[in-house]
Amino acid sequence: MSAMDKARYKLAAAVILTLLTGSLYAQRHDPVQPQISLTLIPPSPVTDQITVDVRAGLWNHTSKAKKLSVSFYLDQASAQNVLYKQQITVSPRSANCVKFLWPTRNQAGFHKVILVVSSPGGHWTTERPMQVITSANRSTQQIDGAFLGFYHWSEAEGKYWNPELKKVTDAQWGEMIHAQHRLAMNIVVVQEVYRNPTMYAGKHNIPVDGYKGVPYYPSRLFPGRVPVAAKDPVEAVLTQADKDGMNVFIGVGSYAWFDFTNGSLEWHKKVARELWDKYGHHRSFYGWYVSEEQDGGLSDAQARKDIVHFFAEFSKYVRKLAPDKPVMLATNSHHLVGAEETYRKLLPNLDILCPFGFHRMPQGELTGEQAADKLQALCNQAGSHLWMDMEVFNFAEDNALVPRPISGLLSDLHRFPNFEKIICYQYPGLLNSPDMSIKPGGENTVKLYLDYKKYLDSVSTTPNKR
Repeated sequence: MSAMDKARYKLAAAVILTLLTGSLYAQRHDPVQPQISLTLIPPSPVTDQITVDVRAGLWNHTSKAKKLSVSFYLDQASAQNVLYKQQITVSPRSANCVKFLWPTRNQAGFHKVILVVSSPGGHWTTERPMQVITSANRSTQQIDGAFLGFYHWSEAEGKYWNPELKKVTDAQWGEMIHAQHRLAMNIVVVQEVYRNPTMYAGKHNIPVDGYKGVPYYPSRLFPGRVPVAAKDPVEAVLTQADKDGMNVFIGVGSYAWFDFTNGSLEWHKKVARELWDKYGHHRSFYGWYVSEEQDGGLSDAQARKDIVHFFAEFSKYVRKLAPDKPVMLATNSHHLVGAEETYRKLLPNLDILCPFGFHRMPQGELTGEQAADKLQALCNQAGSHLWMDMEVFNFAEDNALVPRPISGLLSDLHRFPNFEKIICYQYPGLLNSPDMSIKPGGENTVKLYLDYKKYLDSVSTTPNKR
């Protein structure tokens, strides 16, 4: 073989190898993104006292504008069952949203909402279940979902579970999600996908020193990994949630607690982009949770300006990625008086507000009921959704979090009947099925699981998989 033939052979081999590895890379790292998506806010089950926010996400992955006919149906795709119709043009390589409101009054029963999208070049359809329960309240008075922390940010608070959470494998995260599903807690809120050493707004120098946090998932943005056994717990959670028909908020964070500055905003955009590219193909990918939290009074004047600007820009950005997926924030329920005007500016760009701490209002403050009513009125004005972050923990003498007795959970479920959804904080370390192969938090977590299951079995109208 001549020198020239050898050179040609090497070049051809290199081209073939590049094509093959490029193809494998695409299969491994660039999963097919959706053409359409259907999101119900809130997801099933709901009572007949609310209005469901029905959204269709529509993607055009081509280089030409696409004209789409979008139709929503109840139970079957027939002319008699049309809920809403709209014609829309989606620009090249972009996404758009079609949405409408569906009141649930007089709709008790098991339903499905069907989305049908047609264009000259294709036809797509998808559906979501929706059970409507007859009730005098907005709330189902059940725990509809749970936060999930792969590892607790505070070693003191997570004293009784962190050593075990560190050992949980990908398979065991799937096992835990399925156990949560068996309690009809079909919403999962991943608290954060990055762990940054405990930092607070105004008390760090990240813009100068750089971001030093490390991811729980295989990320290209920042080096390192949180030292846990699971290789990709985010993928494990979404994969099991797909199987069980659950809804997962991906926690974009944490940059620094309570930090909504421009530096935080740009960091969140980068992470959201990577998360959508990596996990957006999952049917269970329901929405975005911003992990940084905030006091109910929304802090001082500058912080109030920051948080309003943050959500105006972040929501605009993620809607370009996934136009139907809601954005959620958890605040506490304290110090609301005087912050009303900021909420009026914030909430139009925040799909779901999920506050906590109603059962432990500071002395001299509003009562928990008054705080809930005030926030509901503000959300109504803005067209946002109010859910509850219900605490299923107490503080032990050493400040560690331990399971709260079932009486406390039932008190909250019945004291606060106005919330569309009730999400508990948190499942890992505070609740465990007796069937789990690993039980972070110990036997008291199994007792709370069984105590709540007994209550659920006595009141639930939703068939639960055992």
